[in-house]
Amino acid sequence: MKTILSAIALSGALLFSALSVADEAPLVSVNINQASAGEIAEVLQGVGQARAEAIVAYREEHGPFTDADALTEVSGVGPATINNNRARIVVE
Repeated sequence: MKTILSAIALSGALLFSALSVADEAPLVSVNINQASAGEIAEVLQGVGQARAEAIVAYREEHGPFTDADALTEVSGVGPATINNNRARIVVE
């Protein structure tokens, strides 16, 4: 019985350890002033190909974004999308 409990405890510790490592994976970012629509769609959560194309079209028409919050000027991109991706968005 003691061996079974030890095995269960070890399994739980290994699982928790693996989950912790997954949470610490490097965060990928994207420069919204240089990236293609495909790159934007791949990196930003909640932004599909059509919305990424709208971001690129807006950038081409109006010039580079000054900060992440400027993305709200693009139709369909709201504060929640920006806040969910703030660490992924680079503006250079």
